[in-house]
Amino acid sequence: MMKFYISATGIKKLTISSSAAVSSGRGGVGLPIGMKGKGLPPVTRRISHRALLLPAVLVLGLLLTLLFFRITFIMLESAAFCSSPIGCLGWRIFGGSDSTRLREELMRALLEVTNIDGDNGIERSSTSLPSSFNDLVKDMTSNGQDIKAFAFKTKAMIMKMEQMVESARQSESIFWHLASHGVPKGIHCLSLKLAEEYAENAAARSRLPSPQYASHLIDPSFHHVVLLTDNVLAASVVVSSTIKSSSIPERLVFHIVTDKKTYTAMHAWFAVNSVNSAVLEVRGLHQYDWSHEVNIGIKEMIEIHRLICSHKLDSMKRENIPNKYEQEKDLQHLQPSCTSLLNHLRIYIPELFPDLNKIVFLDDDTVVQHDLSSLWELDLNGKVVGAAFDSSCGDDCCPGRKYKDYFNFTSPIISSKLDYDCCGWLYGMNIFDLQAWRKTNITATYHHWLKLNLNSGFELWNPGALPPSLIAFEGHVHRIDPSWHIAGLGYRSIINVTQSVLEDGAVVHFSGPAKPWLEIGAPEIRSLWSRHVNMSNEFIRKCGIME
Repeated sequence: MMKFYISATGIKKLTISSSAAVSSGRGGVGLPIGMKGKGLPPVTRRISHRALLLPAVLVLGLLLTLLFFRITFIMLESAAFCSSPIGCLGWRIFGGSDSTRLREELMRALLEVTNIDGDNGIERSSTSLPSSFNDLVKDMTSNGQDIKAFAFKTKAMIMKMEQMVESARQSESIFWHLASHGVPKGIHCLSLKLAEEYAENAAARSRLPSPQYASHLIDPSFHHVVLLTDNVLAASVVVSSTIKSSSIPERLVFHIVTDKKTYTAMHAWFAVNSVNSAVLEVRGLHQYDWSHEVNIGIKEMIEIHRLICSHKLDSMKRENIPNKYEQEKDLQHLQPSCTSLLNHLRIYIPELFPDLNKIVFLDDDTVVQHDLSSLWELDLNGKVVGAAFDSSCGDDCCPGRKYKDYFNFTSPIISSKLDYDCCGWLYGMNIFDLQAWRKTNITATYHHWLKLNLNSGFELWNPGALPPSLIAFEGHVHRIDPSWHIAGLGYRSIINVTQSVLEDGAVVHFSGPAKPWLEIGAPEIRSLWSRHVNMSNEFIRKCGIME
């Protein structure tokens, strides 16, 4: 019988034994030579460590060979995906899915590109960037570039596209403003037809108002409305909408002031199309007999405003239009009103109407929707002007209409005088107490600040009639309910104004480039104005207005 004995520490000794006696002539299996049979102890054979070393070496060599080929394969594969193949090596050997490894490597590459100080390197390489996503893929695959190169080029392409979009947006905004310079052919036709009518038709030259109503022009018991305009169609809408909205139209007296070139057309329109109930006069600037001092002041004022607008436009050209302009009011200098005499002449209303005490002033781009009669009875508490403040987002929020939006507070002249967060009041629908105005130095203050701006290199405020008026009327403004005046309908941001706010507004004001008689205006907003255009009028039909 044969038995095996294996020690607890491993295969160190192998013992083969037999219980049967072995004779000297019949030696047992595996007995060494010279051993005698019967009575001998069990036979033992030992296997040394060297006998097992060779198989172990063979196994280890095989494993190392397989590991070498695996590492070589990983290194070649990682070159296409990792910015550091050595870094990827540990991941690929010790586990982790391909998607996880790729995501982590991509995130690391993106963060590395994001944290690069400045974008100079990206900007310098922008000329050699792929022009499309397909070109990017082709570039990456053909050149065998890593993920870091992919992240770098992708960032550069996105930055270039952002610059192109911003440049296009600014260009579109500037062109949109430039479109406001144009006079629609229908309105131009209307002026020509009416001027012809004035020359040929005696009725078009009839006196305005009729002699029996002349006394109403200076009677303080009537409600006096003042317009300064050279737009016949716009003036007709203001007059028509005010009369339709009034509960006592027979108490209304309109004073329309225009320039010399528009006077004949304006006079002919209201002479031929007489207004019902109300009294109306049309006066040309050439008909005023002002003092020498007033004439000099007006000429000086309009020249400084012209220089302010020209300076702003020259600055844009030096900065290579389009530059970055945060808000549409930064382009005020592109509007025709920037250098319009009639637009800036409002600061001389007391001189224009020396016999009037209280007037409501309306811009020609307004529409009256509700009765204004109570404005003439409004107590201004000793102030000169009653004005609304924009409160579309709550009290004292006035988005885009704070002093910081109009003035340059880096100038110590401005910062020492004005409050950065003060809300600016709205021009275009105001009630003026002319008696109180004549007791102040508002007009002189206005001229003083114009000269300061001139001497400061035109850097104190943005172009426009409102900024110097805000300073001149400082401390003379009485706040009225914001529903009296809804402004800004000529800006594209008007989409934020709700329909209910528009309907509740006593006066809606198309301040901004998109005047309602221009095609650039929003159709849904223009309808507030166009419904007051008399489409049955012979001149309107002949000139194809609003078609």
